[in-house]
Amino acid sequence: MKVKYFADTDTLYIEFREEGITGSRELDENTLLDVDAEGNVCAITFEHASERTDVKHLTVEGIAA
Repeated sequence: MKVKYFADTDTLYIEFREEGITGSRELDENTLLDVDAEGNVCAITFEHASERTDVKHLTVEGIAA
C-alpha cells in the first residue's frame, strides 16, 4: 500500500495494490477510483486534496506483518 501526495498538483493518491488495474471510475469531478477486472478498488485519487482531506496529518495504525 502506498500513499503519495503531489504538492505541485495538490493530488493525493492512495494505492491499495498496484497490480491488476484495468480501468477507472469517476466518483465525482475530483475523485477517481482505479479498479481491477472484478470491480475491486485498487487505488483512489483525490484532486484538490488540501481542500478535501487532511493531507498534513497521516496516521498509520494496525500495520500487518
